[in-house]
Amino acid sequence: MTNRFETKLISSDRHSYRELFKRNPGNPILSSKDWPYAANTVFNPAATMYNGKVLLLARVEDRRGFSHLTKAVSDDGINNWVIDEKPTLEPDSERYPEEEWGIEDPRITWVEELRKYAVVYTAYSKGGPLVSMALTKDFESYERLGPVMPPEDKDAALFPKRINGKWLLIHRPIPAHHGPGAHIWVSRSDDLKYWGEHQILIDARQGGWWDANKVGLNTPPLETPEGWLILYHGVRQTAAGAIYRLGLALLDLENPFRVLRRSDEWVFGPHEFYEREGDVDDVVFPCGWVYDEKTGEIKMYYGAADTCIAMATTNLKDLLEYIKKCPEPKANM
Repeated sequence: MTNRFETKLISSDRHSYRELFKRNPGNPILSSKDWPYAANTVFNPAATMYNGKVLLLARVEDRRGFSHLTKAVSDDGINNWVIDEKPTLEPDSERYPEEEWGIEDPRITWVEELRKYAVVYTAYSKGGPLVSMALTKDFESYERLGPVMPPEDKDAALFPKRINGKWLLIHRPIPAHHGPGAHIWVSRSDDLKYWGEHQILIDARQGGWWDANKVGLNTPPLETPEGWLILYHGVRQTAAGAIYRLGLALLDLENPFRVLRRSDEWVFGPHEFYEREGDVDDVVFPCGWVYDEKTGEIKMYYGAADTCIAMATTNLKDLLEYIKKCPEPKANM
């Protein structure tokens, strides 16, 4: 039976660990009741620091079932959120028909070379979900680049800088007819528009694993002295439905196509009532985290049960200590 109570984590060498992520005691921190206009649910927010404050770009689902993005800003990233009075970024199906059924699940990356933030999001087209991108300097006006991956594809984020002269994008294509597995891929580009040199980055394991058959990126990759830190989700199908949990991976700094370490076990999963019951039960789904270089603290913002927004904290040192003790990945596990 799946253990639903995260009392401890066990690493691959079987040493006991305390929980890596600590939930904010005030969770959920945001929900539709906090919104300045009518909404069904508020969840899966991107996150970044902007003008010294935490900025979330939340997915808001309206009462038709379509999603758009709305900005929320807080001094401490926990309380006193200032929320835009109307949608910040809405679907524009006249000029971008791929957005006809909404836009959702954004990830934000600050790109120093461009002096802009890249917002990578899922556009829901008649042909299925696909990856689109927009650039912004101020989270008020946006330069849409349009689709950068065809359907069906989602769960994408951009690396913050070129590596070996190329931009890199992590994304998750969905195989036709839901084939042997939905894996995490990485692709290269010269111009942020046309992508190639596609390669599987993190494969969905098979069998009874917590991340068998379907995995996807969560937060944008975080550059650390040890490598690019990746937070990803795995989906396990049970008799009671799907369970979304989180794992970690570490990529080589100079060659992010190379996975150095990958957690065998999930490190965060649905446990509290607001994560276990909602529009979609048993889901924790972060699209953003913010790192404080002075303290080493990471705030992870996640959608809970596709219904509300919650936050958990951790420390970069603890994450790196954990992932470095995880095994090197093996093919076809």
